[in-house]
Amino acid sequence: MPLLHLPAAARIAKAWKNGGGVTRDVIIIPEGAGLDDFDWRLSIAEVASDGPFSQFPGVDRIIAILSGTGITLEVKGCPAIRLTPQSGPHAFPGDATASGMLIGGPIRDLNLMTRRGTISARMHRVDITRETEFMFKPGVILWVSGRADIAEGSTVISPDTLDALHISAFTPLVITPHTPCSFYRIEIEAA
Repeated sequence: MPLLHLPAAARIAKAWKNGGGVTRDVIIIPEGAGLDDFDWRLSIAEVASDGPFSQFPGVDRIIAILSGTGITLEVKGCPAIRLTPQSGPHAFPGDATASGMLIGGPIRDLNLMTRRGTISARMHRVDITRETEFMFKPGVILWVSGRADIAEGSTVISPDTLDALHISAFTPLVITPHTPCSFYRIEIEAA
C-alpha cells in the first residue's frame, strides 16, 4: 500500500543530538537508521530556549515553524532570518554553525534533513477549504490543522493534528476538508 498513517501519538521524545532540547521523529529512512547514517529524516522539535542547532555533516535541512511566535535563525555566513508559522519553510546546510533566538516563547518546528548528494527534497505548506484531488510524489504529508478525510481509493484516513502520511509511490489522493485545513507537503527523490 503506498499510504502509511504515522500518528503523532505514537512518537517517542528523545534528546537533540546536542542535548539542547527534545525532538520526535516522524519518519527516518532507512528504517532503523541513526542520526549519522539516515538518507532522510523528518522530525518535530520543541524549542524552549535560545541556543545552538545540532550540526549534521553532509546534511541539508529545511525548517518550518508549526506553533509559537517564531524564532530568529542565524546561520554562519548568512543574514539572520525571522521564521514564524506564517513564513515559508527555510533551507540551510546542516553542517553550518547555526543558532536560534526565540521571538516570544517556546516553539515547535518541523525539520526535514536529507543526505546531501543522495536525496533532494521540497517542502511547502498547503491551505485548502474545498475538496481537492492531488497527485502526490513519494514523501510525506504532515497535518497541521483542521479536520478532513484523505482518500486513496477505498482507504480513508482522518488525520489528527501533527499526524503524518508516508507516501511511498506516486499516489492520487482526494482531500475533503470539514473545516479549513493546512498541511505540509514534503516531496523526496533521489539526487
